Amino acid sequence: MQAPHIRIRGAREHNLRAVDVDIPRDQLVVFTGVSGSGKSSLAFGTVYAEAQRRYFESVAPYARRLIHQIGAPKVGEITGLPPAVSLQQRRTTPTSRSSVGTVTTLSNSLRMLFSRAGDYPPGAERLDSDAFSPNTTAGACPACHGLGRVHRTTEALLVPDPSLSIREGAIAAWPGAWQGKNLRDILDALGHDVDRPWRELTQADRDWILFTDEQPVVTVHPVREAERIQRPYQGTYMSARRYVMKTFAESKSQTLRGKAERFLESTPCESCGGSRLRPEALAVTFAGRTIAELAAFPLDRLAALLGTADHCDETVRILTTDLLGRIAVVTELGLGYLSLDRPTPTLSAGELQRLRLATQLRSGLFGVVYVLDEPSAGLHPADTEALLTVLRRLKTAGNSVFVVEHHLDVVREADWLVDVGPGAGEHGGRVLHSGPVAELKGVTESATARYLFAREDASVRELRAPKGWLKLAGVERHNLRGVDAEFPLGVFTAVTGVSGSGKSTLVGGALAPLVEGEPGPGRIDGAVDRVVQVDQRPIGRTPRSNLATYTGLFDVVRKVFADSDEARARGYKAGRFSFNVAGGRCETCQGEGFVSVELLFLPSTYSPCPDCHGARYNPETLQVTYRGRSIAEVLDLSVEAAAEFLAEIPAAARSLGTLLDVGLGHLRLGQPATELSGGEAQRIKLATELQRTRRGHTLYLLDEPTTGLHPADVEVLMRQLHGLVDAGHSVIVVEHDMDVVAGADWVIDLGPGGGADGGRIVAAGPPAEVAKADGSRTASYLAARLGR
Repeated sequence: MQAPHIRIRGAREHNLRAVDVDIPRDQLVVFTGVSGSGKSSLAFGTVYAEAQRRYFESVAPYARRLIHQIGAPKVGEITGLPPAVSLQQRRTTPTSRSSVGTVTTLSNSLRMLFSRAGDYPPGAERLDSDAFSPNTTAGACPACHGLGRVHRTTEALLVPDPSLSIREGAIAAWPGAWQGKNLRDILDALGHDVDRPWRELTQADRDWILFTDEQPVVTVHPVREAERIQRPYQGTYMSARRYVMKTFAESKSQTLRGKAERFLESTPCESCGGSRLRPEALAVTFAGRTIAELAAFPLDRLAALLGTADHCDETVRILTTDLLGRIAVVTELGLGYLSLDRPTPTLSAGELQRLRLATQLRSGLFGVVYVLDEPSAGLHPADTEALLTVLRRLKTAGNSVFVVEHHLDVVREADWLVDVGPGAGEHGGRVLHSGPVAELKGVTESATARYLFAREDASVRELRAPKGWLKLAGVERHNLRGVDAEFPLGVFTAVTGVSGSGKSTLVGGALAPLVEGEPGPGRIDGAVDRVVQVDQRPIGRTPRSNLATYTGLFDVVRKVFADSDEARARGYKAGRFSFNVAGGRCETCQGEGFVSVELLFLPSTYSPCPDCHGARYNPETLQVTYRGRSIAEVLDLSVEAAAEFLAEIPAAARSLGTLLDVGLGHLRLGQPATELSGGEAQRIKLATELQRTRRGHTLYLLDEPTTGLHPADVEVLMRQLHGLVDAGHSVIVVEHDMDVVAGADWVIDLGPGGGADGGRIVAAGPPAEVAKADGSRTASYLAARLGR
């Protein structure tokens, strides 16, 4: 009997070209292709999207409106499709209340253990499990609302120079311009001396001005100014502390929140000692420990303690067995160094996805399609082996495992390979191969085949000599304990180590602040004029932010349109061609290009704007053209097409050239930031830096720059980074890709393990020396890549 297949006919999502493909079920299937080729559009945008649509069709209409739904994919027909579960790389920042325990649901089990089997003080009532959660009203410490820390301010922070008077700006925390003058005038009207040096005011007055919760209303008679007449008005006073706290908590402006934060200090909550819980919950223990203490243990240590607990009680046995089973899956994925109270914003995307994968393994689902987005992202080769074991277990349990992946070690382990390409964007969107891995070898168009089968030993080149050193001494941060580190300047350095070994902490948490002039343990033996950190955080949070706006290219394009004869004749300035401000944009959709449609008993949906049909501009603005194209049509061009179209505009050509150099030719100029992967966002940031005129010696710090990149794209990126070093700059990358590490001039390897088992430099030197180092988990993989 032929194995069951998922049959896809006429898939046209994004750049897919009416794709027809059959994919076997109950197999480990890997989707490959260069960045932008269409593999995610096939796996997520088509297969998973259709499975979700069918599920939602079965949900009652009233319930359906409560669920966030995705649109129906552009596909002719899909048959043989089981239910699907998606595990994507979430690049948005989780909240500070989210933790390892909440993501894995381990916190729920631990709270139940304390509720049912904890040791209570004599006479204490048994608490519900919610009483052990800092995220519920029943459990949260009332002083810090379950956050564990409190923000407060002091007179010294609010008034850094007490020799100044209020009129001279003594209260530095106050806003500038009219709002600050308003507060000063109100104080004057209330009878306070605003011209006397701050230090000469009575302590009672100073305390009231800075810290009162009162908000008196008073009639203000502004000083008459020659150029305008100001009438009396009713002004409401707000103390400096109240203003700072309100701005920090409520302002949507990152700039204002950042300024307010300078006048605050964060300290552990005195009431709960940072545990986040009420005293009643902290009075309950298990094995002599409070729930806060157990939540702070690394998971492998927590498992050891639970394993030795007294299991005579049936309740204890059931609950601890469940906890140990859940923890075992997490530690198997190489995350035993994490603690339950570790906030998720401090986790990498790879760590977060593996935690969700561990949760799915315990769910016991059967007969579903798991669709995973680059599960090896952020993984050391040693951790990748553990990941493959888990993926095989999912398949053995009777599921189909579909993986979008670039890591060649994962690709080689696939039962079935779907290769999409051959290029990106309009040059991709075709299935080049769907079959066993070995059969890809004969597909000449495939970029994947060239790296999967024609793998050569790393080319030997002359190593660059350091031109100075950055030296850190006695670094104490997270799991780094008294680490001394030396980073060479003028060369390409790779920082390696298993997940959780301390790489990002060393580079981003200790080295970057030193170079930027912050006080810390270290010194610079050499000249560094500027430091540039390039991470994978999104370039914007809304669709209004896009590639063109982030790089500054949009300013150039708008100026080109404003300089046209038609625009001048109509009196249009550059602002007319912005979709973010009133004037030239379509007011029906406010320049969004789409409108939300509210449907009774159905979820809100989005459709192209009925007036501008997605163009974002009003008809008058679209009548102005440059070389036959409107501003909307230019924004719809790919970087590759725009480079040709705007070749005669030097500023645009330079910007587009750098985007092409880092392999982003497939992106559209107006592509929303929300549609970009973390790797694409990082390369946009790098391109933005590359197009600037570089003076002096720049240090570039990159955190896993190859994440989400096909080997072909990695080659393009590495040419750019090595070109920076050849131009006299320094590059330091935190990296797991052994091809990149083998091509470095210097390697610093941390470990040997993660968490408490890491935090030490186990080897440092040229790649060939690190490949021979004893005690390094990187050494064997690097040696294999170097052919030694």
